[in-house]
Amino acid sequence: MAETHVLFVEDDDVIREATTLALERDGFVVTAMPDGLSGLESFRADRPDIALLDVMVPGMDGVSLCRRIRDESTVPVIMLSARADSIDVVLGLEAGADDYVTKPFDGSVLVARIRAVLRRFGHAGGRQNGGSGSSDEDQDADRGVLSFGDLEVDTEGMEVRKAGAAVALTPTEMRLLLEFSSAPGTVLSRDRLLERVWDYDWGGDTRVVDVHVQRLRTKIGQDRIETVRGFGYKLKP
Repeated sequence: MAETHVLFVEDDDVIREATTLALERDGFVVTAMPDGLSGLESFRADRPDIALLDVMVPGMDGVSLCRRIRDESTVPVIMLSARADSIDVVLGLEAGADDYVTKPFDGSVLVARIRAVLRRFGHAGGRQNGGSGSSDEDQDADRGVLSFGDLEVDTEGMEVRKAGAAVALTPTEMRLLLEFSSAPGTVLSRDRLLERVWDYDWGGDTRVVDVHVQRLRTKIGQDRIETVRGFGYKLKP
């Protein structure tokens, strides 16, 4: 199995060196950078499998770096923030991050979160064409194409089309849409979505769900996913 390459951007020398050693002990290949500009250069040169970005780094902050990475790639991104209640957490998620970890963190916790994100991307990644390319509606149904008005979700090819035009989703957004598509009209709680989409079996920060739902809405239509106050969200059939 190929080794997983991690880009780690952190300006604190002690944290950067200790975390790099911890990740390497778990079998990851780590490229550690002290600022956002060098982090962006490394990302473009090396194309890592996952990026860990501290929010507060010099040159280009982690949120801006995340946004630049997301403009170019769907590679998974985990933000590192010193405060769980920081607005920077939400800004990072809105910029395209898939998850975040609060500092100080235990190395084993960080590794577990990295592996959880990589599992999700393994399940949702690898967009491909649907095979024969037949437009026959029965064959589309056999291939797992779900239709919701002008929205089509190809559950095998991992493609989404709105009014015939392709919609670019990150793997996390795709997994979220697949979860909604599997139960249209059914209210899904934030806890269920955290468990099924983010692989959290211990609960988690529901802001992760809320921000990703909003990002998904901007791509497939604001009225597609309805908020059910006090319960969660549902996809309109």
